Parts: sequence; C-alpha cells; structure tokens
Amino acid sequence: MVKRLSEVLSDSLEIQVKKIKKMETQPVTTTIELTSKEAQLKDLLLDVAKFIDGPGDVEEPVVLRWAGGWVRDKLLGIQSHDIDTAINVMTGEAFALKLCELCQQPDTIEKHAIAESDVGNLHKIARNPEKSKHLETTTIRLFGYDVDFVNLRKESYTQDSRNPQMEFGTAEEDALRRDATVNALFYNLNTGNVEDFTTGLDDMKAKLIKTPLEPFQTFMDDPLRVLRLVRFASRLEFTIDPASEKVMGDPRVLDALRLKISRERVGAEIEKMLKGSHPRKSLEYIEQLGLYHTVFTDPAHSNVPTPDISNWKLAYELFDSLRLNKTPGSIYDVLVRSDEADYYAWVLAAVCPWEKVEDPPYNGKGKPPHPFVTLAVREGLRASHKLGELSTAAHNNRAEIMSLVTAVLDKGPSITERDTFGMAIRNWDAKGGHWRIQVLYALLVEAMEALAPSSAKPISKDNFLRKWQLFLDHLQDLDVMDAPSLKRIIDGNQLTKALGLKPGRWVSRALDVCTMWQLRNPDATDPAGAIEEVQSKRVELGIPEN
Repeated sequence: MVKRLSEVLSDSLEIQVKKIKKMETQPVTTTIELTSKEAQLKDLLLDVAKFIDGPGDVEEPVVLRWAGGWVRDKLLGIQSHDIDTAINVMTGEAFALKLCELCQQPDTIEKHAIAESDVGNLHKIARNPEKSKHLETTTIRLFGYDVDFVNLRKESYTQDSRNPQMEFGTAEEDALRRDATVNALFYNLNTGNVEDFTTGLDDMKAKLIKTPLEPFQTFMDDPLRVLRLVRFASRLEFTIDPASEKVMGDPRVLDALRLKISRERVGAEIEKMLKGSHPRKSLEYIEQLGLYHTVFTDPAHSNVPTPDISNWKLAYELFDSLRLNKTPGSIYDVLVRSDEADYYAWVLAAVCPWEKVEDPPYNGKGKPPHPFVTLAVREGLRASHKLGELSTAAHNNRAEIMSLVTAVLDKGPSITERDTFGMAIRNWDAKGGHWRIQVLYALLVEAMEALAPSSAKPISKDNFLRKWQLFLDHLQDLDVMDAPSLKRIIDGNQLTKALGLKPGRWVSRALDVCTMWQLRNPDATDPAGAIEEVQSKRVELGIPEN
C-alpha cells in the first residue's frame, strides 16, 4: 500500500518524544463540519495516534491538530487540499513512519477503505531557512490531500537573523509564533473543536489581519511577515490592524527587511500577491505602507536612485480597471492572453515608476548596464531570466511603440505599411518575448504622466484609452498581431542556393528583406518576388558578387 515503506521504516527507529508543559491558557473554541474525505483522514490519523499510545513509549497521549491555513480556509468556506498536522509529543517524521507502518496492516486497510491510490510516497522536507522552512517536515499524500506533519514548536530570534531557534512547544506557544491570528487557529482532531489561543475567531468575524504578539517586535523578529500580512489582507479582502499598519513602514522594520530577508523570499511573496485574486490591493498596500522603495529596488547598491511614485497609482489602478472590464477585442483582451502574461503585466505595472529614471551611465566599454526597471525586477525580486529580459525589452522598445501609436493617431503616411508594423512587432517579440505586454507597459507608463492632475496636456481616461484602442484596432486591421509566428516564405539555405552564394553575415539581413516583402504580399506563395527584392538590394545588404 505504501510505496516507500521499505525505505523509510527501520526496526532501530526510535520515536523522538518531548515532554511538554501543560497549557496554561484554555482556548476559545468552535466547531466545523468535515467532508466525508476529511472525516476519513481524521479517523485514520486518530487510529495512528492510538497505535503510538498503545505500547506506552510516549509520556503523554498523542494529540493531533490541523493547523493554520486549512482551518482559516475551512471557516471561510474555501476548499483547501493542503493540511498541516501539528503533533504534541513527537516529530512529524516519527509520526509519519508509524502511519506508514499502520497502513500496511490488512485490518487498517479494510477499516478505513484505503485504496491503492489513497496513500502516496513519504517525503522528508529538510530545514531550509532561506526558503522559510525553519523546521524539517514530513509530507505524504493521503486521500487526495497533501498532508504535512510537524511537531508543535516555539521559537526565539537573534537580533541579526530572521531564522529562529526552534524547540518543542505547546499549542499556545505554536499559535503565538505565527504571523497572523487568523493563521494561528487549530482544529483539534481529538476533541473535534477549533481552538483559538489568540483572537483569531474574533478577527475572522471582523475581517482583520493582526499579529498574535506585539507587532513591532513581531516584524523585527521576522520582517518577511510585513509582506505576508499584505498578501493575506489582499487575498482575503481583510483589513490590516491599525497597530500593525503603524509599524509596518517603520524605518527600522524596513532596514531589517532589507538586511535579514533574501530577495528570493521577497520575490516569492510578491509573486503570490500578483498571482492572487486581488493584485491591485496588494500594490495599494505596498504604496500606502511605504514599502515600495524597500521592495522594488536593488538592495545590494546604496547609490540606487529613488523613483517618483506619486503617480504610480494611476498605472496599477488603470490596469486593474482594464482587467475587470475585459470584453472581446478590448485592450486587456488583446494584450493579455494567458495567466502568465497577466502575472508579467502586473510585475511591469509594479515597476513602471522606474521608467522615468535615467539609465545608469555607460562608458561604451563592454555590455551596457541594465536599465533600472530591469534591476528592480532581477535584483529586487530575483525574478526569472525570462521576466528580466521582458522588462529590458519593454524599456528599450517603448520609444518605438510610442512613435507608432503617434503615427496611427496622426494618420501618417506609414500607417498602411504592413511591413513597418509587422517587422516592428517581430523585433519587439524577438528581443524579450510577450510583445503585447511590452505595448501594455508603454500604455501604463504614459498613463502615469497623461492622466496625472498636473499633466501639461490633460486628457480624460476615456479619451486616453480610446487612442490606444485605436492603435490596437489598426494592428488588427493590418492583420499583423501574429507577425512573430509568421513562417518565412523562404529560409536561409533556400535563399543562398537561389543566389548561388555561400552563407554569410548578409543572410539574416536578406531574410528580413524577404519577410518584409512577404508582409507586403500576404497572399504570395512563390518566393520569387522576395528573391528579386533581395537582388535589388545587394549592395545595401553587403551581398558579395558570385
């Protein structure tokens, strides 16, 4: 039944136990109704506890609690398939091994109707402070749930590290160490009650995100909690407790966030926010709480300038408006075509203010430095290489995008040139991918200036969006939206053979000429006209004589 039982069980295994003190505080309780699958899982885990209690190897009876996010989501009516199980007197690994042992017994299989697919492999997840894993856990797939096992613990911090000293603790101590009261609730499997050792149940009713302990010290111990509270407040549409809000932007807390937290962890929190259901609210919190210059920056260099974010709200609120008012053919519908693109768009909306900061100086030697917008993405968030490339391309191509928008508005002579627009789009996409998101970035950057109350040329939001819709409609009319995927009418080998020449540097330039000809002649199937076009530009292209 359990696939890795032979690998994880050992006759010499000693159950790790810890004698703990009695809880001094009686929790506030309530009840919840379990689904049939949850009840099946609960009954199995309680039988494991009895199996462990039987020989008398533990000094106290095993008490199991489902903890944190599952309890919160259950009370909110949100489905969750990740369950953290906290154990009072032993490590998660020791409990999980006994679980595997019990699940091998035929009477257990029959009693709990355990099918072959109901129990997965056992995995041990090592302690990794840089990934916010302060204590090793053991996880296993049970009845369709990803179940983690870990002992109840308390923690203490040193001044210069967010990585706590961990030791066995009580349920109350475990609750008090958590980032928010709504994440500090337990469901006690032994009693069937939800236990609240803080004010989590009241805060759930009040839709309030609050730290279990005094907020300033909570954030100084682990400054990442600042971003976690922002994420939960925006995701759950709760408000942040005023006492917490008051100190989240404290310079000492922000300094600790810069010094103690890896940028990978900062980036991971921002990614979860922007991929969540309320990314606009997350960015609004970041702005209002004074977190922007700590999050979206390169913390490794002290001489990095500070962007003006006074009009940033215009960008991210406009993008959210476009998203919420999506209709067929609308700006969002045309430019944002996937969940990945939506996330990338939110990241670029977040770093829009950097676009107005002058590029780092370049002495002409070696590769030019990255623009600041790219540094904010790559160094501030430790985002993927792909996203870093996109941010660079969005910055570098913005001027050309704006020039084509202006040409369409002015009805210039080039607006009917399908090759001009098609080749531009191909170049944007080739340099960073997601050319549509690059266009959206140009729109949002312009919005911060054009829609600002202090704008030299005031324009209404409707008129502003109308001009961008006109530009996109024009691209649709020219049928160049899919220009990056256009299959060339002739490839390099065919072209060199047709010209009777050996390949050289000229080939890529000549193929661009062929593509431009193809864009002007979309119905052509014979490449003869493209080859003739190349012949007429031999000198310009640097094509050698036969």
